[in-house]
Amino acid sequence: MDVHQHVWTPAFVAALRARTRPPYLDGWTLILDGEPPYEVDPADHDPAKRETPAILSLSSPLGIETLPPEEAWPLIDAYHADVPYGFEQWASTCVSEPDPGRLAADLGGKAGLQLPATTLPDDALLDVLTAQDKPLFVHPGPASGHAPTPWWPALVPYVQQMHASWHYFHAVVRPRHPRLRVCFALLAGLAPLHSERLITRGGPSRGRLDRDFFVETSSYGPKAIDAIVRELGVDVVVNGSDAPYASAPETGLGAAADHAIRETNPLRLMRGDR
Repeated sequence: MDVHQHVWTPAFVAALRARTRPPYLDGWTLILDGEPPYEVDPADHDPAKRETPAILSLSSPLGIETLPPEEAWPLIDAYHADVPYGFEQWASTCVSEPDPGRLAADLGGKAGLQLPATTLPDDALLDVLTAQDKPLFVHPGPASGHAPTPWWPALVPYVQQMHASWHYFHAVVRPRHPRLRVCFALLAGLAPLHSERLITRGGPSRGRLDRDFFVETSSYGPKAIDAIVRELGVDVVVNGSDAPYASAPETGLGAAADHAIRETNPLRLMRGDR
């Protein structure tokens, strides 16, 4: 199981091309605020070239979820409407004006909900997830400010966002939603590795790990995965690739760890301890 892939279907591409301000597509050139124009390769979004099973994710850096409802919903509906055969999908929702009732309906047949790390999660939306016993996927949101190099958004704003989200969920969200399962993209920006600094600055000491806070492996490799496993254990690490922008990494940890990360742990993320 790969819990993090992106495929832009014809319906979603058409919805992006129908816009005239960011985010939008001009032909196959993606125009966003805060990032340089990006030339999309249509072949990258051919589902026939992907390995399954996999869960598809809306590209939250596009900023769709935070648009006004009248702009967000046509794009989200187009994304929901066109799921390639053999894939599952993380549902998305408008966060500028949360609609728990609409989310409850949209979650039918979906793996769970994805939210951008740049927004504070709405309690009513998380209550819907808990009621349906489905997980949350936290994905980097839009980059802000000037990008001095093409790789800057992925290495600086995205990592900072995931870092902040990891700590916010532990400090604020978990006490309010004790049964929520959450998966943080890109190993939560390696935030778990800062536990020693957290303790010296007055944070909680190391104790029982939260087995329902997962991290996925996209864009990292054996060194980072090994360090996270040493800090959190293997049971909360799940396989993610961020395809087509990266490939699922080799863990370097052996067959037993690979089985846990690629099979056992993703199933527990999806289904809990059932």
